[in-house]
Amino acid sequence: MITRVTIRNFKALGEVVLDLDRTVVFIGPNNSGKTSALQALALFEAGLRAWLGKRSDSKASQRSGVTINRKDLIALSVPNANLLWHDLRVRQSIEGKTKNILIEILVEGVTGNRPWTCGFEFDYANPESFYCRLLRKDADATERYELPDTKLLSDIKVAFLPAMSGLASVESRIERGRINVLIGEGQTAQVLRNLCYELYSGHEDLWRDFCEQIRDLFGIELKSPEYIAERGELMMSYMDLNRRVELDLSSAGRGLQQTLLLLSYLYLNPNSILLLDEPDAHLEILRQRQIYNLLQRVSAQRSGQIIAASHSEIILNEAIENDTVIAFLGKPHVIKKSQQMLKALHKYGFENYYQAEENGWVLYLEGSTDLSILRSLAKKLQHPAAAFLEKPFVHYVQNNSPLGARDHFRALQEACPDLKGIAIFDRIKSDLHHVGPLVELMWSRREIENYIISKRIILDYVAGPAAEEQDLFLDQERQRRIQVMEECIAEIENAISVMGKPSVWSSEIKATDEFLEPLFKRYADRLNAPILRKTRFFELAEVMTVGEIDDEITEKLDAIYTLVGSVKCG
Repeated sequence: MITRVTIRNFKALGEVVLDLDRTVVFIGPNNSGKTSALQALALFEAGLRAWLGKRSDSKASQRSGVTINRKDLIALSVPNANLLWHDLRVRQSIEGKTKNILIEILVEGVTGNRPWTCGFEFDYANPESFYCRLLRKDADATERYELPDTKLLSDIKVAFLPAMSGLASVESRIERGRINVLIGEGQTAQVLRNLCYELYSGHEDLWRDFCEQIRDLFGIELKSPEYIAERGELMMSYMDLNRRVELDLSSAGRGLQQTLLLLSYLYLNPNSILLLDEPDAHLEILRQRQIYNLLQRVSAQRSGQIIAASHSEIILNEAIENDTVIAFLGKPHVIKKSQQMLKALHKYGFENYYQAEENGWVLYLEGSTDLSILRSLAKKLQHPAAAFLEKPFVHYVQNNSPLGARDHFRALQEACPDLKGIAIFDRIKSDLHHVGPLVELMWSRREIENYIISKRIILDYVAGPAAEEQDLFLDQERQRRIQVMEECIAEIENAISVMGKPSVWSSEIKATDEFLEPLFKRYADRLNAPILRKTRFFELAEVMTVGEIDDEITEKLDAIYTLVGSVKCG
C-alpha cells in the first residue's frame, strides 16, 4: 500500500504531497490535477519496472539512468515526451547556465508490514524518450535514495484504469500484455470480454462470485464467455432475468459495462494499487453508492488499494466519513473531519462543502428565479458582478428565513473558516445581520420580481421584436397579442382593486403570486399559448432598458462584487 507520494514538475502539478490510505478519493474541478496525480503514480510504476529490469543489480545504479521510451508508458500515452513536464518546461536558465528540470516522484509505502521509500527522477532527452534515475535526497546533493529490497518492490503493482469507453461489436482474443496496453491507452472497449474470459477460464471460484455480484446489482445472469477459434473472436451474452431474453454484451447499458470492467479487473489483479479515473462514470445515481461500496469490499478481499478521482456527489458523501478525501482546491490537501462537520455534512451533503472550499463564498437566495433575474440585470448593466453570477455557489432558502441561511453557513464554516456569504431576502420583518462573514440584505419592495414589471415591459415582451421588413400579418399578430395582454392586465387590475389590495404596480404587492402568474395564465388561455412560468420571468428583465433598472439592483450587485473581492479561500 502506498501511504504518501510527493510529486514535482509533473503535468498539472508543480509540487504536491499527498497522504494516502487504503481507499482514497480525489475531488476537485476539471483540470485541477486529479488525473495528473493518478498518472504520476503510473509513471512511478513505469520507472520502477524499467529500473528493476535493467539497473537493480548494477553497481552503477546510483548514477546511471534507464532510458524510457514514451511509447512504453501504456497508462499515460503522449505524442511527445515533454507533455509529461509541468507547463511543458523541460529546461530552465539559471545565471546564464541551462539546467534540466526534473520530474520527481517520491513514494512511501508499506508491503507485508515492511515500510519502504522509493523515488525516481525523470530527465527529458528528446520527444521520444527520457531518462529515469534514483531520486536524490536533496536537489543539490549527490546522495540518492537507496533502492529498497528488490523482492519487496517486485510485489508492488500499480494499475491505471480509465472510464469505460463503450464496447466494440467484435472483440478478438488478445494477450495480457496487449490488454494492459489498450487499457492504458483508454481503449477499454476492446478488452472487456477478454478480462471476463480470463476470469472465467482461470479462476472458477472468482468467476462464480463475480457473476453473483452482477446478478444482485443488475438482475442479469452472465453467460460464460466463448472463444470462437475459427474467427479468433470472443463472444459473451447475458440473460435479462426480468424480460427473460438473452442479449449480447454489446446490448448492455454503459453502466453495466463499466461495472463489469472495474470488477473483473479487481478480481484479476490482487495486491494491486488501482488508480481509477471516474469509476462512477455512466452509473445512475442509485447505483453509484452500491458500486463504490462493492469496489471497496472486493479490493479489501483482494488486498488492494483504491485511489479514485471522482465528481460524484454520491461517492463524495459516501467517502467523507470513512475514507480519505483529498481536495484538489488550491494546494491539494486531505479534508480533516470533525464530528460537528460530519453532522453538518449529513444534513447538507458533501457537495456543499466542496463548493464552499472551491468558491470561498456562498450566495443565499429564495429560489433559482431570483438568480436568473439578478444575472440578467447584471448583464444589462454590464456590472462586474455578472461574471461571479455565472457560476456561483448558491444555496436556495425556500422559506425566505434568515435562520435557514445562518444554519447552513455555520455548518460550512466548520470546514472553511474563511468562508464569506451574502443573503438577499424578499422583504421580511426579521432583524438582519448587516456585518460579519455572512451579510444579510433584503429588498425594499416585496420581492425581486417587483423590480422588473411595468406595463411597457410586459406589453413589449408579449409583442416581441418587430419584423425587419414590413409584414402585415406579423404586424397584425403583434397588435393582437398587445390587445389581449392589455385586456388581461385591466382584468387583473380590477380584481385586485375589488379585493382592496394595492395596485399591481405597487411595491407592496407580491408580484409573482398576486399578479404575474395569474396574468400570464389568463393571457395563455386566451391565445391558447404556452404559459410564461416563474422560472422564465427573467425574460422580462431582458426587455428592460438600463434607465428602468432601479438603483437598489445596483446596490445589491455592488454588495456581491465587494464580497467576492474579500474572499481569501477557494
